[in-house]
Amino acid sequence: MAPIYHFATLLIFILTLSLSQKSSSVLVSQQPLVLKYHNGALLRGPVTVNLVWYGKFTPTQRSIIVDFLQSLNTFKGSRKTPATPLPSVATWWKTTEKYHNGSSAVVVGKQIIDEKYSLGKLLKNYHIQYLATKVGQPNSINVVLTAKEVGVEGFCMSRCGTHGSTKGKPRVAYAWVGNSETQCPGQCAWPFHQPIYGPQSPPLVSPNGDVGVDGMVINLATVLAGAVTNPFNQGYFQGPATAPLEAVSACTGVFGSGAYPGYAGQVLVDKTSGASYNAHGLNGRKYLVPAMWDPKTSACSTLV
Repeated sequence: MAPIYHFATLLIFILTLSLSQKSSSVLVSQQPLVLKYHNGALLRGPVTVNLVWYGKFTPTQRSIIVDFLQSLNTFKGSRKTPATPLPSVATWWKTTEKYHNGSSAVVVGKQIIDEKYSLGKLLKNYHIQYLATKVGQPNSINVVLTAKEVGVEGFCMSRCGTHGSTKGKPRVAYAWVGNSETQCPGQCAWPFHQPIYGPQSPPLVSPNGDVGVDGMVINLATVLAGAVTNPFNQGYFQGPATAPLEAVSACTGVFGSGAYPGYAGQVLVDKTSGASYNAHGLNGRKYLVPAMWDPKTSACSTLV
């Protein structure tokens, strides 16, 4: 599994930047961020994303996430379906195509709802893998989403989500993301909640009025980009394969231009609700998506 070291990576980023700012007397040119390609298979579209809802999610919570997944594709406007305003979630996702020069179209596939906690409320890694294999199929990403009352091994202590792959043939990519609303919003739902560590700044208002689920969208975006560009630990990443920096996790804490430790960057603000976002989605949705590393420019790219 490739974990999202969301707050851990952010803390390292904060300390590194702080040290670099204090060491102005030492002139050292910073090397550009490069995610090396390790010659392994990548996922090309259409990629089916199957969902396992573990625990209790409201219909509204499920629709926020499903709308996000469906917003990853570019839809041409028509009289019945007007074009999504720019900047859009689809524009953000299109950066993944630069990794393999092909389509990264996403299709929402099967959905399994397990509201009775069939494996209990405290899950181990093997439980996540078991749940993910319930809908296994080639060229798919099977995503397990755990509700706010479900604990997962390592959740909040070292990770906000993970992605990995099965060992058998054909290998199938899978991922997990948890709802941190009541467990660790300051770690896994930042910038919609005060951070536990580092600079303290006022939290942003979440675009869909749900801190836990809007935080899940950020982490879901992170694992999906990692699963497409590094599905089997032989794709694009920097560092050790057991704890890689990937397409989005290499840009942790950046959501808009001018971002710095404790500040998400310049993002858009809804004049009515005061909610912060940087991308439009389907059905009038707004989302805050993290920066993604662009292999053409070797830099973290933001929509705004």
